[in-house]
Amino acid sequence: MDPALLRERELFKKRALSTPTVEKRQAASDSGSHKKKKPKVDKESSSSSKLSSESNGSFNIKASSGYKFGCLAKIVNYMKTRHQNGDTHFLTLDEILDETKLLDIRMNQKQWLMNEALVSNPKIEVRDGTYGFKPKYNLKDKKALLRLLDKHDQLGLGGVLLEDVEEGLPNSAKAIKALGDQIIFVTRPDKKKILFYNDKHCQFAVDEEFQKLWRSVPVDSIDEEKIEEYLKKQGISSMQETGPKKVLPIQKRKKQAGNRKRHFKTHNNHLAGLLEDYSDGVPVKK
Repeated sequence: MDPALLRERELFKKRALSTPTVEKRQAASDSGSHKKKKPKVDKESSSSSKLSSESNGSFNIKASSGYKFGCLAKIVNYMKTRHQNGDTHFLTLDEILDETKLLDIRMNQKQWLMNEALVSNPKIEVRDGTYGFKPKYNLKDKKALLRLLDKHDQLGLGGVLLEDVEEGLPNSAKAIKALGDQIIFVTRPDKKKILFYNDKHCQFAVDEEFQKLWRSVPVDSIDEEKIEEYLKKQGISSMQETGPKKVLPIQKRKKQAGNRKRHFKTHNNHLAGLLEDYSDGVPVKK
């Protein structure tokens, strides 16, 4: 074979082998650079979308009704706390919002607090555009508490809940401690404490002979009916008889259905004497 042709053949093979390898490397490098750039763009877009969603979420929370009622609860709790600390003077709505750090509320929420929420709240009292706390018992000092308990005792109303006293009496713990044995504490089954007036006039000494006689009578095995019968035989009336007796309602007798007579309304009175009665059958013509 001609040596010139062989040389051209070898040069052609070298060119053919060199060209595809260079093209493949460039394609691989280009595709790799594109792949590296894409996630960067995705990260930036995702972070911006997250920021926008977070900003929209915070905006929606402040505009929701839950945020509005949360502001109301915070105001009522603050007014209760300052009343218990002795700050009983009234405040304007702007002063309340300033002290509770609720200055970022909207104008419509402020109008709702002023015209609806605070006015209709049972624990808030309104005076000439100012607001104060309204407890169940408005007590100024320990003497007012003692008068309240004495009044409840005389009227037979029982005691007063400790939480109601703490709500209406500033520095209630100090006042209750100062009254000492003039108050009796009773704990209910639901763990709530009740205050009673300790009427010392009802405290009297009983002779030991009467105490021994009282304790010597066994009544554990006797029911209430037998005790009542024994008291009646001894000429002693029980407390149940002194109270108002229940009057049983008188049962009306039901009328039998057969004796009832039906009454029908009469119509066409202006035709009296002209109409004929067919209730007993067809009348016989004369």
